[in-house]
Amino acid sequence: MSVPPAIEVEGLTHSYDRRPALQGVSFTVLAGETFGVLGPNGGGKTTLFRILTTLLPPASGRARVLGEDVTKNPQAVRQAIGVVFQSASLDGKLTVRENLRHQGHLYGLSGKTLGQRIALMLERLGLTDRRNDPVEKLSGGLRRRVEIAKGLLHSPQLLLLDEPSTGLDVGARRDLRRYLRQLSQEEGTTILLTTHLMEEADACDRLVILDRGALVALGSPEALKKQIGGDVIVLESAAPGDLGTLIRQRFGGEPTVVNGTVRLERENGHRFLTELVEAFPGQIDAVTVAKPTLEDVFIRQTGHRFWEENQVESTE
Repeated sequence: MSVPPAIEVEGLTHSYDRRPALQGVSFTVLAGETFGVLGPNGGGKTTLFRILTTLLPPASGRARVLGEDVTKNPQAVRQAIGVVFQSASLDGKLTVRENLRHQGHLYGLSGKTLGQRIALMLERLGLTDRRNDPVEKLSGGLRRRVEIAKGLLHSPQLLLLDEPSTGLDVGARRDLRRYLRQLSQEEGTTILLTTHLMEEADACDRLVILDRGALVALGSPEALKKQIGGDVIVLESAAPGDLGTLIRQRFGGEPTVVNGTVRLERENGHRFLTELVEAFPGQIDAVTVAKPTLEDVFIRQTGHRFWEENQVESTE
């Protein structure tokens, strides 16, 4: 007997003041996998997260979480999922344990059962020795752990995290990814997270890439990068448009001009680079050759850089 999907999204749309935030987005999250939603600010991540957590009804389309329609039966969805929001939801004046106790009461936990769950979450997230510390005294990384402990306190099958690495340093991000991997592999918890960080998306089993509300790619990080086909070569030139045309005429392929640089994809990029430099002496100012990244996937699908779009402020 097959296991039903943890999340089913079909043709979701939503707009803000006639500006589309989601444009017919569809995907499925399998039970037990870690699934990423990667995109720049304004890409639609937050809108999608709000819909999946029942905070926002879609304009059209359908979303089912653990078999329940988020619009028709939001209370059942809320009881079944764990949520970690991007913005802090902790009371800084309360201790770690007090924050968890109040969270447990919201889900109907009390007495010995609640005490056992709190002790287990404190242990698993390395917070036992900080249980009596006021949250306001904790570092950003420790506060994030408390947020996750809150989201997991009632043993949800599905954990939803919005930009979980917000405010964390590199070491804390690494620790968080390690714990989420353990949670998925050892306990079978399904995880969906939104992120604008390539390394965080790279650690997911599968992901979708959103841009301006549209789904532009779906698959495992490895499969998406393999679609690039070879190395990625970036050329700096005083006349990138002219250089791109000359490369196309001489060597074929589809070089593109992105942010004043010429980008092309080739097998054995380092060898091909020698041919390029010899063919166009004095026209190439600088070069880089690298294996494909998720940003290269984004550029290939959208025609523009991820990080530039990421500077745009948006409520999505």
